[in-house]
Amino acid sequence: MEALLAADELPVVDVREADGPLVIVCEHASSVLPRALGTLGLGAEDLQRHIAWDPGAFDVARLVADRTESALVAQRYSRLAIDCNRDPVLPDAIPERSEYTDIPGNVGLSPDAKKSRIKALWEPFHAALDKVIGARLRAKRLTTLVTIHSFTPVYRGISRPWHAGIISTDERSLADRVLGALRRDPTLVVGDNEPYSAKDNVDYTIRRHGRDRGLPHVMVEIRNDLLRTRAGIESWADRLTDALLTSSSAAGLSPARAEG
Repeated sequence: MEALLAADELPVVDVREADGPLVIVCEHASSVLPRALGTLGLGAEDLQRHIAWDPGAFDVARLVADRTESALVAQRYSRLAIDCNRDPVLPDAIPERSEYTDIPGNVGLSPDAKKSRIKALWEPFHAALDKVIGARLRAKRLTTLVTIHSFTPVYRGISRPWHAGIISTDERSLADRVLGALRRDPTLVVGDNEPYSAKDNVDYTIRRHGRDRGLPHVMVEIRNDLLRTRAGIESWADRLTDALLTSSSAAGLSPARAEG
């Protein structure tokens, strides 16, 4: 099987180790595609839309990681190549259509072509996250898994009223605390398993790396029109950092916020 990525292309995963209690994850950090896939038949404008990545999510994730002195694991390639927050056997792991947009380069893929994307992009991402979490657990370091995403304010013609959403597995202890912390701001509309939930198959990362290990975990969605400016990104990073620190403290953890 021919390698999907050339030797001079970006490494698949951006890993930043740190000793803080959180592991911050961003599965949809980038809209970059491997050169071998071209543009998947899409125009440049489509490749900057939410169908290709989660705009603003990586910027928030990086700031939250910095402010809590925590680890960060991010995927450097577009979810249109393969979605690392999906079980790869699911049809939407390599979508042939996203919202109203057909993805020509994903139509009619052979089993070998799918395996190539799994091997080149999906497996290294989850192996890197396994390695980070495994090392922390062996060192008996406090470890809380937080995945950060963004969502479009209108999807398939339906407006979404939420400023943010907290997504959980069936183990809700941390999710409930973060939800409560964010809802203390009366100006915010915060969804509980909205605009997505486990029934939409979006809980793969928090389930595999959090719930199945018995670790505290939560998935955070922020509406992407709130992340279009540096001020908006900073504001949401502050808000989320405070909510996570408050929630971790309530759970008996003692994260230290970085100064500055």
